[in-house]
Amino acid sequence: MMEMKPNAANSTPFTPLGFLERAAAIYGGCVSIVYNQTEYKWSETHDRCRRVASFISAMGIGKNDVVSVIAPNIPAMFELHFAVPMAGAILNCINTRLDARTVSVLLRHSGSKLLFVDCWLRNVALEAISLLPANEAKPGLVLITDEYESEESNALNGDFSERYDELVRRGDSNFEAVWPESEWDPIVLNYTSGTTSAPKGVVLSHRGVFTMAVDVRFNC
Repeated sequence: MMEMKPNAANSTPFTPLGFLERAAAIYGGCVSIVYNQTEYKWSETHDRCRRVASFISAMGIGKNDVVSVIAPNIPAMFELHFAVPMAGAILNCINTRLDARTVSVLLRHSGSKLLFVDCWLRNVALEAISLLPANEAKPGLVLITDEYESEESNALNGDFSERYDELVRRGDSNFEAVWPESEWDPIVLNYTSGTTSAPKGVVLSHRGVFTMAVDVRFNC
């Protein structure tokens, strides 16, 4: 009895990725998102997340790499909470109220490899990128467009190379999610707003996010 060790048969890492798979399998026909005129079901959300994850993975981004996003609470933001860890990477959500200088500090400190940007915040993102040291690699930029914004806001100019909806369309719906090797693997990197001093970062594990979500569910 004392020689028993954790294995695939008796121990599964706690990860919030399981929430999405379960929702798609059991509640696939139920509504997952309603935003303006946009509505998705859980099966569609699962599919979209896999497609985005396949794009991230195809860029060579994976374990311990940071993917940042600066956007309000829109469907893409929701999907990236699953898509980024599904690619094995770490999600960094940047406060939309921060100025370009602070955003630049966070991108540099985190070593972000990819940045998803809402079209409304494109100018802040581009200015932040311009403030990065010239001799350091800059994150790739993906623009999250909005049909209610102007053509100029949704245009691919500056350093933007992809539109979010396009990479969803071209992504692989059969992509296999990269599950954590350990439930203690990092899933999220967050920073304070830096209002009183330099921003401070905190890393959360798959287990940490899973248990917090369970606590919220059973305490509501």
